[in-house]
Amino acid sequence: MPMSGTVRTDRGWGVDSSSRGRPRESALTVNVDTQRIASVLERVPWATWVMSSAHDDHRSGMIVRWVQRCADEPMLVSVSVKKCHSLEPLIRDSRAFALNLIDETDRYVLKKFDGFYAPDESGDLFDALETERWTTGSPILARARAGLDCRVVRHLDLEADCELYIGQVVEARVISPGG
Repeated sequence: MPMSGTVRTDRGWGVDSSSRGRPRESALTVNVDTQRIASVLERVPWATWVMSSAHDDHRSGMIVRWVQRCADEPMLVSVSVKKCHSLEPLIRDSRAFALNLIDETDRYVLKKFDGFYAPDESGDLFDALETERWTTGSPILARARAGLDCRVVRHLDLEADCELYIGQVVEARVISPGG
C-alpha cells in the first residue's frame, strides 16, 4: 500500500510584511503519495562528499550527499545539509567550505565523517588524515577523488530538516586518477 501524507504548500508568491520578505503561506493542503515522490527523487544523481570548513584553529567535516551545480557564471554549487551540524559556526565565521568527493569504498573516511561531531567533542576529525589547504583554507582530503573550494555566497535556512549553502567555486582539482 503506498504511503501518503499531507503537505502544506504555498499558493502564490505574495509577500506578507510580517514574513521578512519570505513568501506568504497559504493554508492549501494537498494529499501526496510520499512513496511515489521518493521513488522519483531517488533518480536524482548524487555522490558522497565530505563537506569541510575551518576557522582559527578549529576544523570539522561531515558527509553530505546533495551537492548540485547551480550556475555557470560564476560557477556556483548548492549543498543541502542537515540542520544542527558542527560545521555551521565554522562556515558562518570563515564564509567558506570545501567539498571532497569520496570514493564509496573508503570505509575509513565514511565512518569518520558520518556523524554530527563537534571538533571539541571528538577531537579533530582530520587527525591521521593527510590534508591540504587551498584558496579558502578549508581542509581538502589528499585521498579524495576530487575537491571543490568554495566561498559562501548565500545561506538559506529552509523550513525543513535541511539548510542550503550556495558556494562560489574558487578552486577545483581532480586529486586521484580514479576521480
